[in-house]
Amino acid sequence: MLDKFQRHDIETADARIACFVAGHGPPLLLLHGYPQTHMAWHRIAPVLAQSYTVVATDLRGYGESHGPQQGPASDYSKRTMARDQVAVMDRLGFGRFAVIGHDRGARVGYRLVLDHPGRVNAYVSLTVIPSSEVWARADKAFALGAYHWFMFAQPYDLPERLLAADPDYFLDWTLRKMTKAPEALSDEAARSYRDAFRRAEVRHAMMQDYRAAATIDHEHDLDDRNAGRRLDCPVLVLWEEGRFDGKTSPLQIWRDWAEHAEGHAIPGGHLQAEEQPEAVLNAVLPFLTQHAR
Repeated sequence: MLDKFQRHDIETADARIACFVAGHGPPLLLLHGYPQTHMAWHRIAPVLAQSYTVVATDLRGYGESHGPQQGPASDYSKRTMARDQVAVMDRLGFGRFAVIGHDRGARVGYRLVLDHPGRVNAYVSLTVIPSSEVWARADKAFALGAYHWFMFAQPYDLPERLLAADPDYFLDWTLRKMTKAPEALSDEAARSYRDAFRRAEVRHAMMQDYRAAATIDHEHDLDDRNAGRRLDCPVLVLWEEGRFDGKTSPLQIWRDWAEHAEGHAIPGGHLQAEEQPEAVLNAVLPFLTQHAR
């Protein structure tokens, strides 16, 4: 499905990042979420590549990328993961670029904007609010729905051992729970996620990602808020219709973090680029045309 994308494996300070590149035009970095790989973008990346040079990476430790296995959770902080992506774009010759991030990738994306002012000309957040805002709003409904946030953040190696018992079952349960239309997931994409999730080193990287989210990532967010730092580029926010009913909307939250933010809810479940590719493209393309070209 991404057969026209050329693979590059780029070494960073302590990781090797697999990235897949196609298209012509202004550079656009795509960052996937948990428990996915770059295949999360297979329904929209070919369309985006008609107008942009699309770079779809696997986050460190995810998919075909590799990251440290023996170090602390800070090896998977969003700050560290954002440095990987800057290194990738530098190696490809892109000094300034747009970013679309989903789930964990969106957290890497906003950290990239905050830590590297002037590098990102437009940022799109799919289904995400900043991590510190998540923790501040965590309640019973969140804990029951996003139980993996708490399970994965437990010390090594409790979650690793539990997931090793039946990784296919856990992954399939997760994908069904995340989607309102599981049939929207292509067999090829699901196979990519399953092949990666079966590898112990990938699962460990995911646990480290969530351990960082509960510790150092939270601290970085709070430091930025206390210092008054804001995202210096336009922000587009898309979220699942119905998820925030009766609560502060993601757009209201992001307006406290960015100089310019716009956005709206779209139908479907959590895996927006796969479940609702047309709705995502209908929102993203005009935004990128205005701010990223």
